[in-house]
Amino acid sequence: MKFTLEVDMGGSGWDGDAARELGRILRYWGGNLQHYELKPGDGSALYDSGQREVGAWRITASSGARAQE
Repeated sequence: MKFTLEVDMGGSGWDGDAARELGRILRYWGGNLQHYELKPGDGSALYDSGQREVGAWRITASSGARAQE
C-alpha cells in the first residue's frame, strides 16, 4: 500500500507561515489517522487554519518495483 499526503501551499506559502501551517496539518492528521482502517480507498481532504481545503491524503494499492521492497 501507499500513503500519499499532498498539500498546496498556494503562491505565497501561507505568507511565510508555511512551517506553522504544515506542522498543524501534520499534527492534526497524525492524531486522526487512528480513526481509519488505512486500506486502499481511504482518504480525506486537508484544511488549513482558515478552513480552506488545501490538499488531501489517501491510501492506494502499491504498484511497480517499490511494492516488493
